[in-house]
Amino acid sequence: MLVWDSVTTPNHEESEGLRRRVFFLAAGVSAILALDQATKTLVASRLVPGESIEILPGLLHLTLVRNTGMAFGLLSGFDIPFKSLLMTLLSLAALAAVIYYALRSPRGETMTHLGLIFILGGAFGNILDRARLGYVIDFVDVFYRDTHWPAFNVADSSICVGVGLLLLASLRRHEPSLGAEPEIAGESSRGES
Repeated sequence: MLVWDSVTTPNHEESEGLRRRVFFLAAGVSAILALDQATKTLVASRLVPGESIEILPGLLHLTLVRNTGMAFGLLSGFDIPFKSLLMTLLSLAALAAVIYYALRSPRGETMTHLGLIFILGGAFGNILDRARLGYVIDFVDVFYRDTHWPAFNVADSSICVGVGLLLLASLRRHEPSLGAEPEIAGESSRGES
């Protein structure tokens, strides 16, 4: 019985570590979600859809856009049945996968955990819009002459930052350490006799 309990019951240190990870995850996600929703509320209260405020002439405007598609307006031009529900379900499935990965990722990988916090905060921000309004509020309009990048918001930016952090964390894990000699296939480390 003692062997079974020690195998199946996490020790106090492990559960305290999980509690701490969940706390920081929730705090970070909440901060990003609050910033995203505050900026969307501010812009939506000041502008009507399609209206712009010039921030940097010839480069950046605030333009209120109702995005019925995915990130950066993907699929917004398509009119399919139950589109809002489909977009919400796809977003929820992706969100569940990221939450699972966040809780299962190894301890000590700070950059990975930060990346996941940014992705989750952004995903929650856009899902909340979609569930509440049936569309996502986008407002950052970056352009050069007649070429516009699709409008985006704080949530989209957060997701991009998170993906960038995950890529950097992945590259750091696979980067050979300085001064280490490459191992030749088939050779093992053996002592000299």
